[in-house]
Amino acid sequence: MDTSHSPRMIASETTPLVPAEASKPKTPLPKLQLGLLFMIQLAEGIASTSIFPYINQLISELGITGGNDAAVGYYAGIIESLFFVTQALTVLRWSRLSDRIGRKPVLVFGLAGACISILCFGLSRTFWSLVISRCMCGVLDGNVGVMKTMIGELTDSTNMAQAFASISIVWSLAGVVGPLMGGTLARPQDHWPVLFTDPFWGHYPYFLPCAMAACLLFLTLFTMVFLLEETLPAMRRLKSTLGLSSGESPPQQSMADISLRSLLTPTVVIPIANYTMFALLDMSRRALVPLFFSTPTYLGGLGFDPSYIGSWLALFGIMDGVFQALFFAKLVDWLGPKRLFSVSVLSYATLMVVLPIMSWLVHARGGVDHAVTIALLCQLVLSSTSSMGFGTLLMFITASAPTRNTLGAINGLGQTSSSMARAVGPVLATSLFAASKQHNLLGGNAVFVILFMLAGALRWLGSQLPDKIQDRDE
Repeated sequence: MDTSHSPRMIASETTPLVPAEASKPKTPLPKLQLGLLFMIQLAEGIASTSIFPYINQLISELGITGGNDAAVGYYAGIIESLFFVTQALTVLRWSRLSDRIGRKPVLVFGLAGACISILCFGLSRTFWSLVISRCMCGVLDGNVGVMKTMIGELTDSTNMAQAFASISIVWSLAGVVGPLMGGTLARPQDHWPVLFTDPFWGHYPYFLPCAMAACLLFLTLFTMVFLLEETLPAMRRLKSTLGLSSGESPPQQSMADISLRSLLTPTVVIPIANYTMFALLDMSRRALVPLFFSTPTYLGGLGFDPSYIGSWLALFGIMDGVFQALFFAKLVDWLGPKRLFSVSVLSYATLMVVLPIMSWLVHARGGVDHAVTIALLCQLVLSSTSSMGFGTLLMFITASAPTRNTLGAINGLGQTSSSMARAVGPVLATSLFAASKQHNLLGGNAVFVILFMLAGALRWLGSQLPDKIQDRDE
């Protein structure tokens, strides 16, 4: 067929098959409303992470282990996991309740529950009182899923990545302030005996960091009540249609009326499965590192005290926040979210190699010296790179929602799954660590080998993610 005189054919070979669309102008972020949500996340994150520097010492002092230092990890892992166990049982119900009564009332109740439970934790002097206080926090506080839903409702496809990057930055800031506050304020009579002379502080040596966390939660609650606006679409429509006659009702379709089973498509399940697995590994790392730091050197740890642990965890948090703020958005643009997630998983696997190397260095050199410090700094960089995976997965989960009114249900499913993983993570990591040391499994390094293998499994699971994020507004 002669096409030499066919301008239409020539044009078709020099024109993209799909015409390029004009890029959408970026919608300005609602800074006040997002700032209030991030303030809630920060307060709850500080309260949650503030117990990490001293939880192992608290378990030892309660006499639960009978003086067996290697068994501390079992009980510390149980305490750290109980919040996520109970949260997994209730977070979806809180998300669905927020579909009926609004997001704001659920957030108010959750903050009040977190405030009361952290005070109870500080006043606990038995193992079972610690158990009850952590369970209370998990049952009463379902805010994390509701907050992610609100962020999704406040953003669109042009500014979603920026908002979710901010989530990671705020969590990193909480990872700085929480451990620093917990490690610094724990046992105040030892640090400031002139100021804390009352016997109360000797009987409840870990109440001060809990009281400070409770004050921050109460301040956040007070601010949110007056400034935070409702984002539930049905409630907003109801406000705008108050002028309708009594015989009319505003059209609405509640997320609570949508079948959860209908949402379990591969498009939704694959990002949630990755998020769940990544949460398992990340929480294992967060529980394992303080335990590794506090374990005596003769058992293969670093032998740090709570204050020093808090300082290192705070430094990790600062570096993590800097990485998220400076590099996350640029790396997403350069590599794409799928490749960046692969890099984060690879960094996690490398981290599991660095930890036993540090243990070997301490044993070989007789203590912590400059070589161990360099290894600690390498761990800092690897941890920061690894944590970028959360931001990418939140983008995949949000984009997987087929419609805006399914976003709450999908976030509830994702948070339920990740809470289960976060419940298992600390118990898995700390129990494996204790078993590795007690029975000298693989030279005491079995926990690192197992987590390395799980990271390899996650690398394969991540390959099932879509190559590009679907525009949620299309």
